[in-house]
Amino acid sequence: MPIFSFRCSKCGAEFESLLRSGESAACPSCASTEVERQMSAPVIGGYTKSVVSRARQQAAKEGHFSNYSASELKGKL
Repeated sequence: MPIFSFRCSKCGAEFESLLRSGESAACPSCASTEVERQMSAPVIGGYTKSVVSRARQQAAKEGHFSNYSASELKGKL
């Protein structure tokens, strides 16, 4: 179920709501169903360099190098 951002047309409150398909949102402040869905910030998916770096550092602390490729392991062993 995705989380959507809304703005109430009646009272101006901004809120987020977890909705199933076919459900409509209601304002938690005034219970109005006159709401506008807002543009939300996108979530960055996948692996960034910092995520990979932290995972590799943690793996090295734990004594294993399972997340390195064969070519990268040559310099580590």
